[in-house]
Parts: sequence; C-alpha cells; structure tokens
Amino acid sequence: MNPLETRGKSRILLWVLLAVAIVIYGFPFLYLLLTSFKTPLDAISVPPSILPETWTLDNYVAALTRGGVPAALINSVTTAVVSTVLSLVLAVPAAYAITRFRTPSGRVFIVAALVTRMVPTIAVGAPLIEVMRTLGLTDTSFGLALAHTTVSLPLSIWLMASFFEAVPDELSEAAEVDGCSRVQAMVRVVLPVVSGGLAVTAIFAFLASWNEFLFALLLTSVRAQTTPVVIANFQSQFGLDWGGMTALAAIYSLPVILLTLFLQRHIVAGLTLGAVKG
Repeated sequence: MNPLETRGKSRILLWVLLAVAIVIYGFPFLYLLLTSFKTPLDAISVPPSILPETWTLDNYVAALTRGGVPAALINSVTTAVVSTVLSLVLAVPAAYAITRFRTPSGRVFIVAALVTRMVPTIAVGAPLIEVMRTLGLTDTSFGLALAHTTVSLPLSIWLMASFFEAVPDELSEAAEVDGCSRVQAMVRVVLPVVSGGLAVTAIFAFLASWNEFLFALLLTSVRAQTTPVVIANFQSQFGLDWGGMTALAAIYSLPVILLTLFLQRHIVAGLTLGAVKG
C-alpha cells in the first residue's frame, strides 16, 4: 500500500477517534445544558428527551434569584482565588528549590507531597474540622481556602517542579553572575520562561478549589457556603429541582471555560515546555 494512503487513512482514523472521544466527553455537559432550558415536567419526563419541547429561561431566572445563590457564587470565586494564590506562593519556591539544589531531602519532600495527594480527602475531613474550629476558621472563606490548598498544593509542586526542570541551570546562574540573588533570578528570569507552566498550575489549582465539594460541605454552613453545596440542596415540593440545578451548574461552569480559553495559549506553551529540553 502507498505510504501516503496509509498515512491518510491513519489520519482519518485518528480524527474519527478524536470525534468519538469529544462526543463521549461532551455529551453529559450538553445534556445538562439542554436540560437547563426545559420546563419542570419536560425535565422529568419518561422516557427522557434530549431536546426541550418548550425552550424556557425560567430555570436561570429562578436559580439566580434563589436565596443564597449570589452569595455562594461570590464565596466560590473568593475561595478559589485565595486557594490558587496560596498554592502558587507556596509551590513555586518549593519546586524551584527542589529542582535547583537537588538534595536528597528535596527528593524525599517531593515524594512525600505525592503521597499526601493519594490520601482520600474524607480521611482528613474530621481532623481538619477540629483544626479549623480551634483556629476559629470554620464557616469562613479563608478557612475553606486553606483546606482546598492542602488538596491542590502537592499537585502544584509536582507541576512546577517539572516545568523548572525544563529550564537550563545556566539561565539562573547567569542572572546570579549579573548580581541577582537566587530569589531575584527566579522571579526575573526563570518565572517568565515558565509562564505557560505557571498558567497551567494556576488553572489546576483553581479547578481543585472550584469543583471541591466535601470540604465545602464539612467546613461551611451559611456564611461561606460555596455553589456546589447550594446546587446539591436544590429541592422542590416534587423532589430535586432538575431545572434549577442544571441552570446553576451551567452558570457555574462558565467562568472555568472562559478562564481556560483566555489562558489557552499559555496552557499549550506550558504543556510543551519540557518537550524541547536539550
């Protein structure tokens, strides 16, 4: 068979598999989005229909005007931003030190960080409640952000360490020869080079907080309650309010989608950073 024909068929097969993967991955969200435009009876119809028989925006109006929803959205943004900033502030110097000094204790530390990532969050839920109660941080956005940081920090350290490994040591050494301290070399020289990796790490840290449910359920009650907990509590006199739940879930997904699109160029650059290491 002609090599060009083989390559063409392989490319077609690859595109078909990619299309199937997109459909499988995207259909649940598409169904959620379509359900948010259905009437209450249409949302619980049996057998279920994919497209709404009657399109309506009532679910979005009801979700946004429901008591506690605006405050929960603000809490979610505040908690995710604070958690992301804390993760980066702690992960960047830790990962930089591990990759530049390459000491045995640094290798032990990064392995220990990976091990903590493997611990189920439910296992540390009860002790964390006691710690937050002792510190007076229960039902606060900052306390919840600290809890979310414990989840996102190990992954942030691993990601930043892999990106720093792709940067030649000569860059930071040249900066130090020119009079920069180690911290100045990291901030002024190395971080601009790994800006794509920094964006990738920030998005993963943001998502870890944005989508987290268990800690938000255990550590908040009223003041700091986040949107995932509010969505889970959507009830009507007939049971779950599927229309309101899906409408609020669609709204809640929008900031992450916009953030990913906005940082798409940096994400691609970050994911390919280590591929050209000489």
